[in-house]
Amino acid sequence: MASMLAGAVGSAGSGSQGTSGGSAGPELYLWRQYTLRNGTAPRRLAEYLENAAIPALNRLGHAPVGVFTVMAGVPSPSTFLLIPLAAADAVATLEARLEKDEQYLKAAAPYLDATAADPPYVRMETSLLSAFTRFPRLVVPAATAARGPRLFELRTYESPSEKAHLMKVRMFAEMGEIDIFKRVGLTPVFFSRTLVGPRMPSLTYLLVYDSLAARERNWDAFSKDPEWRKLAATPGFSDAEIVSNITSIYLRPAPYSQI
Repeated sequence: MASMLAGAVGSAGSGSQGTSGGSAGPELYLWRQYTLRNGTAPRRLAEYLENAAIPALNRLGHAPVGVFTVMAGVPSPSTFLLIPLAAADAVATLEARLEKDEQYLKAAAPYLDATAADPPYVRMETSLLSAFTRFPRLVVPAATAARGPRLFELRTYESPSEKAHLMKVRMFAEMGEIDIFKRVGLTPVFFSRTLVGPRMPSLTYLLVYDSLAARERNWDAFSKDPEWRKLAATPGFSDAEIVSNITSIYLRPAPYSQI
């Protein structure tokens, strides 16, 4: 039987406006990309996520669940799913718990019973992320409740070695980079390290803006910030020394997304 789980089994922050499980430790995140074909696939996947997967995940205590469609950065159509989990055992048992949910199985049947001749997606890729210890919970954007405008940017920083990766995490976690973000208007949803996934070692974070113009304005303020310029010039911590690649994906929330 097909399932939600494809098989996967820290830094200054605030509490979220909705978390999974109430765990005292940092959250884990399943970050999933569905690569789709044009035609009926985007609608079929959206119906599955909205009517079957998200209600079932919420019943299991995983909330808020984010769903995003791509604007730029990867081929379209693609859909991204963000599932918060309280602990590693929730990752290992997610598939089995979903399979015991009769409501889920009934609502998900058109998706679960799809054939190879008519699949709902081309491929599904999953990463397991661990929240920074000082930003242990994702923060739901204020505009979400009112379904206000939200532009999301997923940024991934790859490093040339495990040591360099941990140094870049330290810049965010201990040396004030997150605080600079907040001061200049760069609003984080989560910060995380990649535990399982492609392009490791890497860290990934998600930012939210009101608009593309706000994004450009706030990043310009960040690049000119005196504290950032000082931090970026610290010996051993320049991007040239500890970052090998930075990628950005621009996303819009699905109408039914809880983030």
